Amino acid sequence: MKLERIAALAMTFPEVSEEQPFGPGVDVYKVSGKIFAIISPDDTPPTISLKCDPLLALELREEFEAVIPGYHLNKAHWNTVILNGTVSDKEIKNMISHSYEQVVRGLPKSLRDRISRSDGVTT
Repeated sequence: MKLERIAALAMTFPEVSEEQPFGPGVDVYKVSGKIFAIISPDDTPPTISLKCDPLLALELREEFEAVIPGYHLNKAHWNTVILNGTVSDKEIKNMISHSYEQVVRGLPKSLRDRISRSDGVTT
């Protein structure tokens, strides 16, 4: 999946902002101020780090060689996906959606309610 499509997909979720708090070359996507995706387009190949349920994170790492423990992140809750074409677009979309949902679940109830009213996201 091309980086432009990944970025566009991340921006389709309610309450999402794109920032570069770590400087140029690292795009960070947040929902209500909490990170759910980190894209490193300057890596060769590019990577995306995504929040993940710990058990699912382990399963994905076993299933895909391009999915590794989160680089510079809590390895129990984050995976880094090497965007080398070995993980299908559908699977990457699922991982991004899951990451967004994981972060939304951790938000205060008032924020979760506002987000669910925006787009019907289940909490």
